[in-house]
Amino acid sequence: MHTVNLLTQLVENHQVLAYALIYLGLIFEGEIFVISTGILAHIGALNFWFALLFIILGGISKTFLGYALGEYLYKKFNKNNVFLYVQRRVYNIFPRFKTKPFWSVFISKFIMGINYLVVIFSGYEKVDYKQFLKAEISSTLIWAPSLLTLGYFFGYTALHISREIWKFTLVIIILFIIFLMFDKFVTWLYELFEEFYNEKK
Repeated sequence: MHTVNLLTQLVENHQVLAYALIYLGLIFEGEIFVISTGILAHIGALNFWFALLFIILGGISKTFLGYALGEYLYKKFNKNNVFLYVQRRVYNIFPRFKTKPFWSVFISKFIMGINYLVVIFSGYEKVDYKQFLKAEISSTLIWAPSLLTLGYFFGYTALHISREIWKFTLVIIILFIIFLMFDKFVTWLYELFEEFYNEKK
């Protein structure tokens, strides 16, 4: 019967690759990588603070690269149907994106699956760069340790239930599903708030 120690040893033996994947993962994804890193930190495979550093570096790199990509796409594909769809999607969730870009960018960090679009769209729409960076970096400094700690808690909970790797993994999957459902619920509440705010105006 395999235990969590097998996973710990596997990651410990490839730590350089693990930290590189964390950095790259933050550029292309986000939440799943951060929570998974927190789980690995709890079982002793990774150093919590060193992992946090790579998460923040990856998040900030995504900020610069995403904005630059948005600017490039505007020059090459202005008024393309894909970007009209992205525009509708962003304005649907953040109707005050043009008037209050700071808060739209800041809040997008905490809505799973939308931040990447908002970062690229900010470059596409030429949002004030200083305001954009301030919103993205300040939200990353809150978001990164919060999700890493959540992953640490997931690891603690799963390990408390079982050290057997398959049961441990099953508990982690269940916790991930609960997290996704909670995230969707919070997003739905935020969209309701925006609709109510707009109707009031």
